[in-house]
Amino acid sequence: MVNLYDLEETRERVILVGVQTNSYENTKESLHELAELTRTAGADVVGNLIQGRESIHPGTYVGKGKIEELRSMIYAFDATGIICDDELTAVQLNNLERELECKVMDRTLLILDIFAARAITSEGKIQVELAQLRYRAARLVGMRNSLSRLGGGIGTRGPGEKKLEMDRRLIRTRISHLKRELEAVQQHRDLIRTQRAKGSLKIAAIVGYTNAGKSTLLNTMTHAGVLEEDKLFATLDPTTRALDLDNGQQILLTDTVGFIRKLPHNLIEAFKSTLEEARYADIIVHVVDISNPQYETHMHVVYETLRELGVEDKKIVTLFNKTDKVEDPQQPRDFRADYTLKISARQGDGLAEFKKILSQILAENQMYMERLFPYEKAGLIQIIRSQGQLLMEEYQDKGILVKARVPMEIYHKVTE
Repeated sequence: MVNLYDLEETRERVILVGVQTNSYENTKESLHELAELTRTAGADVVGNLIQGRESIHPGTYVGKGKIEELRSMIYAFDATGIICDDELTAVQLNNLERELECKVMDRTLLILDIFAARAITSEGKIQVELAQLRYRAARLVGMRNSLSRLGGGIGTRGPGEKKLEMDRRLIRTRISHLKRELEAVQQHRDLIRTQRAKGSLKIAAIVGYTNAGKSTLLNTMTHAGVLEEDKLFATLDPTTRALDLDNGQQILLTDTVGFIRKLPHNLIEAFKSTLEEARYADIIVHVVDISNPQYETHMHVVYETLRELGVEDKKIVTLFNKTDKVEDPQQPRDFRADYTLKISARQGDGLAEFKKILSQILAENQMYMERLFPYEKAGLIQIIRSQGQLLMEEYQDKGILVKARVPMEIYHKVTE
């Protein structure tokens, strides 16, 4: 008889390690977030260690004394490995693995592992594998030594798993192949964007820190059916749905992957086509979890990431979400936003006002028109209904008299 306990995958027990190089950093909070990432990846946190230094040690991340302390903690807590809060170089990875004789990981590897587990679409899987291979190509020797200590766990799942033992030449070949595949996907995405532009429907991209409630907002407003979990990076693949506004207009809402502090550069590069949904949008909807004590830091991370992506000169609506989780919600501020609003996406509080704000933004780019449409051109009125604001519609002998506000892009189409 097979013992069922033998079939369970052994959960990794890890110690989190951070370095604080100045008084402005909140390394303790960063390690708290790293602990959430670790639990999301399926491991247990058994200890923390923070060292204050003028700079990160170039050879071993932390100093010699802390390495001795880490060695004692690993023994005392029966830990299987450590996770560093910054991205390690190949030298740091190799030296730590040799000194501590345990599995050594960093924040980047952890995030890549979560992405690998959450990727569903072919595009998402290509993007994750590309980021994994770029990361591993620079650390091939160290990764091979470290990950061979345990049969599975963090860093060994996803499409990149079978590539660990490749030499650099094979990895470069695979990266080139994946880049070609991703370029084809990007061309398809560009085609979809072009078709949307021809349709003249405005696009609002929902952005925010991971687990801020973006998917909940999209589901509540459009019944999109996107996965909702109280976990970091619950959804990776963007979803676009049409939202009907109260004045009869429509706008497209697009969900995007959540941002996080120290978002790995390889991920930004690999997920550029997905993240660029914000770049090509007309409106940025910035969702903020006001119940998180670090929400102001999260807002800063989001704006810095948008700046890296070149997202500028967009109307910004900041939604301070999860007010139902705060007993006495303060009056938060976002000086970069054009509009701010307190909401609860799960309860639906404030969403009616949010739709009014969207209608107001659309009206700012519209022109007033009056026209008598012959009955044979009545189909143009449907374009006005979906993309503009129909103020009056009166049936007369010679046609339909219409008074409306329409986007500048379609004004000539419906007035010729």
